[in-house]
Amino acid sequence: MNTTTDFFVHESAYVDQPCQIGKGTKIWHFCHVMQNTVIGEGCIFGQNVLVANDVKIGNNVKVQNNVAIYTGVECEDDVFLGPSMVFTNVTNPRSAVVRRGQYAKTVVKKGASIGANATIVCGHDIGEYAFIGAGAVVTKNVPAYALMVGNPARQIGWMSQYGHRLSFDADGIATCPESNQQYKLTNGQVNLIA
Repeated sequence: MNTTTDFFVHESAYVDQPCQIGKGTKIWHFCHVMQNTVIGEGCIFGQNVLVANDVKIGNNVKVQNNVAIYTGVECEDDVFLGPSMVFTNVTNPRSAVVRRGQYAKTVVKKGASIGANATIVCGHDIGEYAFIGAGAVVTKNVPAYALMVGNPARQIGWMSQYGHRLSFDADGIATCPESNQQYKLTNGQVNLIA
């Protein structure tokens, strides 16, 4: 439970207690943060965001308008969640069958971006710095740095930490045009080398 108010909550938002909210975080219009959530420092929650019970969110996470982060979802540091993207938390929901407490876990790893209107089917993790295109439907685990598009989402390439598509040479080396960081592609995995 927070004992200081070194974060901002708009007067139209609800923050249930107990929960923990980090310094510099901003929670905007019509948001609802439920009990036992942990939210890191420097996060921004746009209009009409729901953060359900027991969710964990790292530092510097940006959540755009109309996103629901359900129980079972964890977002690490520097994650971007685009407008109206969707998480699920039950694999086979039925209105007449109570499956509360059977939530599948989904982890969005450090630096990953999920585009507008994308859907992440529960139980599938998103790798570090992965980039999920707008409208994609993720139905399997996503490797680090992968660029995923379509329904169902398929990998069409690799992205740098700065969000640029990587082109690998014959030696499996690519350079980000913005940061000049170099990446190595080996056995279907990308790693930062410089």
